[in-house]
Amino acid sequence: MNVFEVFTGRVVAAVQKVVPAEFGVAAPDVSRVVVEPPRDAAHGELSTNAAMVLAKAAGTNPRALANRLAAVLGDDPDVAKVEIAGPGFINLTLKPAYWHGFLANLLRLGTDYGRSQVGRGAKVNVEYVSANPTGPLHVGHGRGAVVGDAMASLLAATGHEVTREYYVNDAGGQVDVLARSAFLRYREALGETIGAIPAGLYPGDYLVPVGEALARVHGPTLLGLGEAEWLPVVRQTAIDMMMDLIREDLAALNIRHDVFFSEKSLTSGGTDRIAEAIAAFRARDLVHVGRLPPPKGEPSEDWEDREQTLFRSTAFGDDSDRALLKSDGSYTYFAGDIAYHYDKYLRGFRSMIDVLGADHGGYVKRLRAAVTGMSGGEATLDVKVCQLVRLLRNGEPVKMGKRAGNFVTLRDVVDEVGVDPVRFMMVYRTSDAPLDFDFARVTEQSKDNAVFYVQYAHARTASVFRQAKAAVLEGFVSAYLVEREMAVVPDLSPLADPGEMALVRKLADFPRILESAALAHEPHRLAFYLHELASDFHSQWNRGTETPQLRFINQADPLSTDARLALVDAVRVVLSSGLAILGVHAPEEMR
Repeated sequence: MNVFEVFTGRVVAAVQKVVPAEFGVAAPDVSRVVVEPPRDAAHGELSTNAAMVLAKAAGTNPRALANRLAAVLGDDPDVAKVEIAGPGFINLTLKPAYWHGFLANLLRLGTDYGRSQVGRGAKVNVEYVSANPTGPLHVGHGRGAVVGDAMASLLAATGHEVTREYYVNDAGGQVDVLARSAFLRYREALGETIGAIPAGLYPGDYLVPVGEALARVHGPTLLGLGEAEWLPVVRQTAIDMMMDLIREDLAALNIRHDVFFSEKSLTSGGTDRIAEAIAAFRARDLVHVGRLPPPKGEPSEDWEDREQTLFRSTAFGDDSDRALLKSDGSYTYFAGDIAYHYDKYLRGFRSMIDVLGADHGGYVKRLRAAVTGMSGGEATLDVKVCQLVRLLRNGEPVKMGKRAGNFVTLRDVVDEVGVDPVRFMMVYRTSDAPLDFDFARVTEQSKDNAVFYVQYAHARTASVFRQAKAAVLEGFVSAYLVEREMAVVPDLSPLADPGEMALVRKLADFPRILESAALAHEPHRLAFYLHELASDFHSQWNRGTETPQLRFINQADPLSTDARLALVDAVRVVLSSGLAILGVHAPEEMR
């Protein structure tokens, strides 16, 4: 049950009653009409912009239209008060009985509350992580992993058919460098002293097991081969073992992909998806031969002025057309990216999301242009760029790790602080803003630690029920503790305190937050909401500490206690559901 959706329907009905009859507009466009919480709670409980967005079409001013709509909305049996604010906003205050009925429905729905079918089964491809298989994941990859995974869960919770995908960059120069680095470790495993790892190769100790595996399987035979012969063998072994390592690192964060798509598969096994994609562009007259200006900031001697095969990327908002072929006739890296997204399109995805690292910001426009061009505008691509993560300990930068050679691995972070702090804090900030991750801060048990604060709220809900059961053993009679097991909701009319009703209204915002976070592809909205809900719950708990008659359990008042237990139960349901979508544990106790 989405309160805001319900009242959007009632506002639209009021518009369709008033505007045609009194202002002569037969079919008013209600697509921009929204109902949402007012910015200031003192202005009411719901607010609509209906008069603001329809006044011009109705040939009147917003306040005049607002007055007429307010008169109709004031007759709604669930509305206690209607007020007009500012240039024409209509603010509604609902009757307590409506909120009590809403809360009862929430409890009946349980964990289904908040979920919707707004996605209508649309297929969505969410590609995230996609780190080169050249070593373990670093903490920056972890941010993209958590953001992508939470985004996929949000979309699934709102009725989308989601595929979680990892693009394996197993072609190109970097995996050849990986193979040469692994070959050094192979020689080392055979007893050779290799000394310092040469510049340009990967120095991390994580390649030692690869060398040992090669030595076990092949013995010294690879030493007698030329590079052209041993390179493919070593490369495939290294890629396979690195992907196993990456899967293990992701599993430590409870992240699993549905598809691992091989870059090599684009041009192997008789397939040339890149040529197909370019042909599709040619069919739409999106390929031409031309010259590109020198890239900004690069010395002129590093730029070759020549005619090139180009994609008309500027036709779709990019800053420059993009080369598809190198001077030797081979495909550019961007041509491979086009083919990969073309393959997604052929697999039936009309909505695609790429979660990329901070160093890929320059690719956003060209990738979007490619998807728009290849699909004739039928498919969309949203690119989310995750900015850098700065690791701190008590405010001081964390030094680089040794196992990886030049960075702190994601697994190091997870092993030290746990899954929950990593997952929650990675989405507790917009992905396009840099993130400071302080090992000390994310593990301290204080209100300044957002993940602890939210999890503690859930643990407190469980504590309330443990206390209630203990009171029953002492002779307290609680109908809710019995009826809860039978999904019977008690009389909720005793809920009248402003803090209690504020909690109910905050719970009502959950479906709206889920849908908006899913449709905007912004999981931080859910993390922010859960923190706000936790804050409201802690505040009401504290009010009970100061004012005994507001305590959740009052043995002298069983009716109020049962109503408050129902409210606590609803808070538990929403906190648990929201944390589950973010992949964070909802604990019963905090130790």
